[in-house]
Amino acid sequence: MTYTTLNEIKQPLAEFKKFDADTQLALLWYGYLDIKDQLNPAPPNDIEAIGKALYDKVESLSKEEQLQAQRDIANGAGTNLSKEYGALHNSAQLDFWLLLAQGMESGSIITVPDDYELPENTSGFVETVKGLDFEQRVNLTRNIVAEMGQK
Repeated sequence: MTYTTLNEIKQPLAEFKKFDADTQLALLWYGYLDIKDQLNPAPPNDIEAIGKALYDKVESLSKEEQLQAQRDIANGAGTNLSKEYGALHNSAQLDFWLLLAQGMESGSIITVPDDYELPENTSGFVETVKGLDFEQRVNLTRNIVAEMGQK
């Protein structure tokens, strides 16, 4: 898959940036749930091992610290984890978020509360994303997570 910012994802990418960190984290979670059955795991490589190393650091934190670490990465805060994330290759960044989502499913990573509801101002974004094909959704997600962390 080519890593480019296609015209079809420029508008939803710009819209995503306007949401607060908690909304962004929830949208990433719901986006994962929407496409997880279509994901084909690739054989591990060095880049993915680097994403796994950062994931392991987050997983070792308390639930509250896990959430704060994710917020810090989404906000590009100057924390060590956010800096480490920002230094990752974009494939490792995408792998990191995939691992976080899988950790949420297994219960090792704090998850979105069951009673959480997305803010109303996300409905247009969600509808736009639903209109994208699988490759466009993955490309959008790659672009989103590439802009997170402190560079």
